[in-house]
Amino acid sequence: MKYIAGFILRLIGWKVSGSVPAHIKKCVIIAAPHTSNWDFVIARIVYWRLGVPVKFLIKREAFDHPLGGLVKALGGIPVDRKKSNNLVEQVAELFDHYDVLNVIITPEGTRRLVSEWKKGFYYIALRANVPIVIGFIDYKRKVGGFGPVLHPTGDFDADFEIIKAFYRDKTGRHPEKFNLSPMYDKVDSGS
Repeated sequence: MKYIAGFILRLIGWKVSGSVPAHIKKCVIIAAPHTSNWDFVIARIVYWRLGVPVKFLIKREAFDHPLGGLVKALGGIPVDRKKSNNLVEQVAELFDHYDVLNVIITPEGTRRLVSEWKKGFYYIALRANVPIVIGFIDYKRKVGGFGPVLHPTGDFDADFEIIKAFYRDKTGRHPEKFNLSPMYDKVDSGS
């Protein structure tokens, strides 16, 4: 699959940058910007090219149609967004049952413009005692891959500054739908 993925990426003019370090067997991979359905397609091809096995959280409804089996085969983990449950704890506990587990989470939670990122990715990594690998897709440069590895300290604000700085120059397919600042506008204004 690595070679097929490499061929497809060359064909569409995309490049790969970085990787999940070989010594990391369990991690939370955050993926941003997330502004289009194409993000999943390109990211999935990048992961195949790099040989990185991944699981991803996706709304339960994605399994409720004939392609549900394909979603599961690609690594989908169903999430019921309507049900009040402790998703952080549930996903963190998954790490106890696998020798190798890389869970992709899109902190924006949707392809629409959001006023703030969901923080669950951070607390999953903290609770599971696994690093956060910063994944990205940059449509302007046609590059997808991985940036730095972040070991959560428990100080979300300080750690998010590192994440925010990395994504500052990344461009989504629909740049107007990617926003890093509102989460911190609230904190910075003292409200």
